Amino acid sequence: MAKFNLEPSNLVIGGRHVHYAWVIVAVGAVMRLFSSSFRSSSSILIPRLVDSFGWSYGAVGLGFAIQWIVSGLFGPPAGWLGDRYGVRWTMRLGAVLFIVGMVLTGFMRELWQFYLFFGVILSAAMGIFQVPLTAAVTLWFRKHLGTGMGLLQSSQGIGPLVAVPIMLYIIHLFGGGLDGLRAAFWIPGIVGGAIILVMIRFFYNEPAQIGVRPFGAPEDEPIKAVQTGEIAKVRTKVFLKQAQKTGAFWNLIGIHFWGCAGHAIILVYLVAMAEDEGVSKGLAAGAFVTMSVTSTITRFAVPVIADRMGSKPAMAGCFFLQVAPICLLFFAQDAWHFYLFAVLFGIGFGGEMSAFPIINRQYYGSGPIGTTYGYQMMGAGVGMAAGALIGGQLRDITGNFDATMGLSLALSMVGVISIMLLPTTKKELLPNWEDQLPGAGDSAPTHIHAAD
Repeated sequence: MAKFNLEPSNLVIGGRHVHYAWVIVAVGAVMRLFSSSFRSSSSILIPRLVDSFGWSYGAVGLGFAIQWIVSGLFGPPAGWLGDRYGVRWTMRLGAVLFIVGMVLTGFMRELWQFYLFFGVILSAAMGIFQVPLTAAVTLWFRKHLGTGMGLLQSSQGIGPLVAVPIMLYIIHLFGGGLDGLRAAFWIPGIVGGAIILVMIRFFYNEPAQIGVRPFGAPEDEPIKAVQTGEIAKVRTKVFLKQAQKTGAFWNLIGIHFWGCAGHAIILVYLVAMAEDEGVSKGLAAGAFVTMSVTSTITRFAVPVIADRMGSKPAMAGCFFLQVAPICLLFFAQDAWHFYLFAVLFGIGFGGEMSAFPIINRQYYGSGPIGTTYGYQMMGAGVGMAAGALIGGQLRDITGNFDATMGLSLALSMVGVISIMLLPTTKKELLPNWEDQLPGAGDSAPTHIHAAD
């Protein structure tokens, strides 16, 4: 008879011991699925926002730009909150903000309300789910981090496959038009937020919280808690000060900016591009879903490859695969053209974001990378905002998306060049950063141990 033990410190399923790190990945993936997926899938609503409220593409694009700016600026504080107080507490705050943001967006009537509810409140929630959650998962793995991170990142690729049909069905169920548009925010916001709050119960900040070592750690390694009280505060401050002295710290922020500015244009306006060429609303939305689903392959594969072979070549390849397919868009007229583009672009797009947590661990080892990753997400947020805003303005000025597509191509190419300037990932940049901690030279330990 199969044996089961559901205690986190000694999890046994079907007679086989399972490290709780894999539960953390699964829980994180579900939370990503019910938060980021519905937010990112909101781009399919852009033509409906234009039709329902009479707003221009540029005005709607500004709302997405505000969201990404706020999300980016909130990245460092979100990372700091996760490093300082633990991800569990931070996730609860994110879940509440997600519910409030989605519900209020459904009530909006004026453009400024769209900017405030969708652009500011909801984006703060996204910053929390993107930064501390990703950084926390890396704490649970000493080996196979690439696999764990690939599974986590894949949830964002699969997400639109779930979110888009649900949103379209809700719109149809409520008769289309403005009522359907409002319900497409209300229902996912309330239901998704409730599911996230339930899942937080099964998430732990770090292995030491349940008395275990990271997956793959040696059996004789002390169980250390690093996300506790003043210890966490001091570690974060000392590490960040040293990390900022490395060129990679600043270049990674820039790379996130260039890459996200380039693909934001595609993520926000692909559906509108297809509809402009006469593709039906359903088929246009399907192209967006196809791109997201395709990205799932590289969202999983690239962290695994980066973990084993180095992040630098993996990131460069993915960035280049964002450049080449854009050329196809200049000639796209039929639905199959956009679906072909979606497949090719999705390969590069999926791998770009998923390599960043890996390269942070390769450069900075066991450091509290939540804050560091938060700064990189600030670059991503500002880049997404720039792409969404400028892309919409170019569409309004020129009357088509040609200039918008050219901008996306150029921005991604700059990202490729920036990646080539990164140092090798074969050795850590700060292997001895903990030597700068107060008391590091004393006999007293600098960490809090689970047994203390």
